[in-house]
Amino acid sequence: MNNRFARVSEVAILSLLAVGIVVASSMTAAAQRRNRWDGYPNWGGSYQLRETALNAGYNEGSKQGRDDRSHNRYRDASEFNQYRDGMHDYSSRLGDRDLYRRYYQLAFENGYKTENPDNAANRYERGRDERYRNDRDGDRNNNNNRWGRDWNRYGSWGGSNELRQTALNAGYNAGEREGRNDARRNRHRNYSDFSDYRNATTDYNSRYGDRALYQRYFRQGFENGYEDGYRGY
Repeated sequence: MNNRFARVSEVAILSLLAVGIVVASSMTAAAQRRNRWDGYPNWGGSYQLRETALNAGYNEGSKQGRDDRSHNRYRDASEFNQYRDGMHDYSSRLGDRDLYRRYYQLAFENGYKTENPDNAANRYERGRDERYRNDRDGDRNNNNNRWGRDWNRYGSWGGSNELRQTALNAGYNAGEREGRNDARRNRHRNYSDFSDYRNATTDYNSRYGDRALYQRYFRQGFENGYEDGYRGY
């Protein structure tokens, strides 16, 4: 009888220890997740929205960064469909879609740079964009590769003419201004370092239509404006 009681007690103790380990592990994992996102801004929304978006964005950015690093290349975040969409793991129960996308895109950029730091640091030296290679290598008097404000040379992904023109113009102006400032300071930064580029909503109005499409045009205009401003065109 005593032996049976001892065995039952031993099993009960082991069960409690196992439960305690599981609980402790869960609490540790939760704390690690919280600490992981402590350095990120909090623009509002529920805890679940922010954590889900940051986690999904960081994981996807990390994956793409590892892949690009293995191929010795670096791309701007806006070149990835996943980044532009910014809706992976989103559910309407989480709340605001635009806020979710904003968290997602920020984490994507950080995940990508974490896994692909060397390429990111040398981005300009490798000449990511073909249309600026010739300019950098000495053909500075040949403007055939410049798009400038010739909006006909930019992408056309749909939307109204007003949406496209406004976004390209606003993006180009913002990029050109930042490019000129960086040239004076003798520095060249990644586009994603600029809040105007990340937000890409300057001069946007809901009557234009699709916000994500506006951002896509804006960023393309920003990139060209930045390079033109940096080179003093």
